[in-house]
Parts: sequence; C-alpha cells; structure tokens
Amino acid sequence: MDIDRADLYAALMHELKNNLSLLAMNIDGIPVVGQEAHDHQVDDARLLCQKVIDRLQQALLIYKATQQKLTPAIDVYSPMDLLHELRDTAVSLARGRLQVEVHVADDLPEIWFFDRTLIEMALINAIHNSLSYAKSVIRISAHRDAQNLIISVHDDSPGFPEHMLQSFATNQPYASTGTGLGLQFAQVIAQAHENEGRQGRLQLRNEHGAVFSLIVP
Repeated sequence: MDIDRADLYAALMHELKNNLSLLAMNIDGIPVVGQEAHDHQVDDARLLCQKVIDRLQQALLIYKATQQKLTPAIDVYSPMDLLHELRDTAVSLARGRLQVEVHVADDLPEIWFFDRTLIEMALINAIHNSLSYAKSVIRISAHRDAQNLIISVHDDSPGFPEHMLQSFATNQPYASTGTGLGLQFAQVIAQAHENEGRQGRLQLRNEHGAVFSLIVP
C-alpha cells in the first residue's frame, strides 16, 4: 500500500499526542507531598508534557490547513461559560504558583457564534505561554466592540520580544520557537472565522506585560 509521506507524519504526530495525553494523566496522578523540590519538578513535568501535546495539536491543525481550507464548526456558545472554563484550566495548571483573574466587560454578549473547540485551543495555548513567563498573575478577559468579540490573555511577564511583534505586524509570524508556532496556530484559527466579509484576527501588544487578543467577528 502506497502511503503519502506527509500523511504518515501526520498519523505519527497523532499517535504521539495520544501517548503523551496518557502520560499527562499519569503525571496528574502523582500526589503533592509538600516538598518544594519534588512538587515543583512534578509541576514542571506536567506543564512540559501539556505543552508538547499542544504543539502536536497545533502542527496537525496547521498541516490540515495547508492541505485544505480549515472550515470551523460554527455554533452558538456562551462567552461567559468559555471564560470560566479557561479560568478553571489556568488555575489547575498554575497549581497556586500564579494568581488567575477573570475580567468580564459589562457589554459582553450572552451568546456568540464560533468554533468553540478551535477558539479554546488557541486561548489555552496563550495561557500556557503565560504560565511560562508570568511573574505573578494571569488575567483572562472578554469584551466586544462594534462588530467583534475580543478575548484576551494578559500576564505580567516582560512582554513579547520586539522582533516578534514586528514580524507579526508585517504578517510574517515568527515561528522559529514554540511560542512562534503557537501564534501562527492561533492566527490560522482566527482567520478561519469569517462573518459578513469580516475575518477574525490575532492582536499582540505589550502593556505592563504581554497581551494576546483573539478577535472573532
């Protein structure tokens, strides 16, 4: 049987992702013993495992997008519910090392139309980046402008490197690092969301830390 090499690599990445998911479950089962050296090593291993899983998911999705147009499964969802689930995920991953805050604007709509799985994947990737670089706090927020839902992850890290911001501003995502690949992944997801001729987009800026904003039309 003749198998396309790219499809073989995609299948291999999928298998690796599943195996790492099982490993992550095993790591989650290791109890906290109250010894800083032990507990921090377990936390670091768990976060690293989850990051690798995320990278494999991103690589698979980007591969799919290069083979055919990524078509999101748009449905109606509650942005508030999404924020609360993102907060719970961030709290679980932080394990008390960082404070996690949720800021909800008064104008946040009760419902919005988007692919929840894809949007959540992009935002959890941003949360993982913040967990790696934040000093003490991660803020997850949502509001709307005239035509878009805007969900942001803001941390008190040193911020995005200037070369990364410049590359992204010129539509040339910096992808030589894991963070760059994650941003390219989020950009693919954002741009797959369209509404009445308007396309979703990703916005990066530094404001007392790094601010990652996913804009969904």
